[in-house]
Amino acid sequence: MQPSRPIYPIERIISAATYLTAGGVGFIWLIIAAVLKKHVTQFLLYHIMQSIFLSIAYFLLVKFAELIYIILYKIPLINAIPYLINMPIPVLFGLSIVQTVTTAIILYLAITAGMGLYSYFPWVSDIININTGRK
Repeated sequence: MQPSRPIYPIERIISAATYLTAGGVGFIWLIIAAVLKKHVTQFLLYHIMQSIFLSIAYFLLVKFAELIYIILYKIPLINAIPYLINMPIPVLFGLSIVQTVTTAIILYLAITAGMGLYSYFPWVSDIININTGRK
């Protein structure tokens, strides 16, 4: 989605960096803005909140996957599935399938934020739009 006003380069850099640092840069920017009593633009707030939301969701998903892995590890023949999913693949520069997918998602979000666009991630972006007042 195209923003309604021009986005400044610093906003683009901070938005892209917040995805690359799992919300860390954005969280620090929110603290600095609160201390200096500055207004955080809607573009920045959208990307910071989406990055933090995705980071927490990813953490919870990984913890749930670890639980499933513990259960699957005890079942013969099925215990190979988690290994195959996490096996390094030489064609993908030694990354596993899971690592490739998460890296691609992070790069997509960072690049579109760096271009000054509102990145869309299904379901998550809809929640962030409602909570930041965009819709």
